[in-house]
Amino acid sequence: MTDFKNFQVPYPVAPEYSTKTAYFSMEFAIHQPLKIYSGGLGFLSGSHLRSAYELKQNLIGIGILWKYGYYDQSRNQDQTLKPEWYEKLYSFLEDTGIKYQITVHDVPVWIKAYYLAPTIFNAAPLFLLSTDTPENDYLSQTITHKLYDSDTAAKIAQCMILGIGGARLLDELNFNPDVYHLNEAHGVSSVFHLMQKFGSKEEVKKRLVFTTHTPEEAGNEKHDYYLLNKMSFFNGFTVDQVKELTGMKGDIFNHSLAALRFARKANGVSRLHGQVSREMWKDYPDIPEITHITNSQNYKYWADKQLYNFEKTGDQAAFDDRKRYLKKRAFEIVADQTGQLLDPDVLTIVWARRFASYKRAELITRDLRRFDALMKKTKYPIQIIWAGKPYPLDYGAVSVFNQLVHLSKNYPNMAVCVGYELTLSKRLKQASDIWLNNPRVPREASGTSGMTASMNGSVNFSTYDGWICEFADHGKNCFIVPSPNYASMNIQEQDEYDLNKLYEILEKEILPTYYEDKDKWRKIVQKGMTDVVGYFESNRMAKEYYELMYKG
Repeated sequence: MTDFKNFQVPYPVAPEYSTKTAYFSMEFAIHQPLKIYSGGLGFLSGSHLRSAYELKQNLIGIGILWKYGYYDQSRNQDQTLKPEWYEKLYSFLEDTGIKYQITVHDVPVWIKAYYLAPTIFNAAPLFLLSTDTPENDYLSQTITHKLYDSDTAAKIAQCMILGIGGARLLDELNFNPDVYHLNEAHGVSSVFHLMQKFGSKEEVKKRLVFTTHTPEEAGNEKHDYYLLNKMSFFNGFTVDQVKELTGMKGDIFNHSLAALRFARKANGVSRLHGQVSREMWKDYPDIPEITHITNSQNYKYWADKQLYNFEKTGDQAAFDDRKRYLKKRAFEIVADQTGQLLDPDVLTIVWARRFASYKRAELITRDLRRFDALMKKTKYPIQIIWAGKPYPLDYGAVSVFNQLVHLSKNYPNMAVCVGYELTLSKRLKQASDIWLNNPRVPREASGTSGMTASMNGSVNFSTYDGWICEFADHGKNCFIVPSPNYASMNIQEQDEYDLNKLYEILEKEILPTYYEDKDKWRKIVQKGMTDVVGYFESNRMAKEYYELMYKG
């Protein structure tokens, strides 16, 4: 039986990773059956915990057990997006028996803690908090029902469960970490529990580190001081005391700025994002230097090992055969969902990730005349698959998803899939020859989906943003839209430039290489595979967090 009253990680800790760390994240994508994530932030946290386990680091995860997950993505009668919420049941989680109360909106709310043991999915220990317990009134029970609830008060309460509730759990476990790591600012309310525990900002600062994922100031979570105070967010501190502690006057509390001012160290999630973050926060005093640790993904979980074996042994025929098999297998899922039966011998482009306006899912379709000509090519045929989950109340993103669904009805070589979670993500990476990524520069903090695409024999085709800037070698391991001076362009000009370059590179470089020079194509695929494992594998990232962020 696990001892939850004096918890220690249940494996021998490697001496270089002995610093005791608690890693707070709103979402964790550990494995397909545990649906407590929405997108990139969760994929990153999941890979981090997997690598922490592989390296035997003294780290535990703190998250929330979302009763209905993010949402289940299904379809209306006309194939358009239909969000649905189902109760999730997990026999593999252990009830710790730990129950305690925190105050939310002046009401005591019970929190129950569940445990995901490392051996279940090969990840560092993970504790998940839930308010869905009979001791609570119905409103309190619903706090941990839906990830990123659209109601403002509910979302603030969720942040409090993660922050104050998570910090309090560590006391219940008697874990007493050397480092509290906030992965994004959702858990910043933890600092108000730690202030009560350690007595001063200086003492809290010795123990807190912060990772920001937001590349623009407007994207940071902000709320009215008085609403937060009414919700008991400040855990007994008055608004005036909090303003004094955070140096934030006025009526608005900026969660990321508070996290920065309580942290001894902070980091962005790619080299470019580190630069963008330093520039973004440079006029704010009393914040730590912002370094960068580039996000990465876990080889053991994501990579197709057979492709890597054939690449290593130089068995090119077996390599090609394996990639063809992976495509064919994935196309069965696509056909099952959409009725579109794709051809494993045709160049396949996949755009799949969270639907957000700056990621421009539909960019390639914006010039319908060119898109139609591209889709009807006979000399160099192509196939395109889209997938991804828009936030259900982001009506612009939902509308883009639905436009693509309707457009796909005109083309047998175009499909739009639903249910974009870990398993479909891996299959679509295996299905793709080209992993299309065209965010509006410089809006993508990191964007890790292309890393796992490379690990499955796909070639990145991207605008020059996020992690790609550290990886790209155009025509050697990927294809890149060259960056002009975007700062001198308005949004329409930027979109038009990127669209023209996408078509130009696709038609003049990608398609001729794929169909006329198989050896060269294979070399690009394989260089991408080796380059991505060389630097963008999450063991490197987990190691860097210990070296750059957790140690003294």
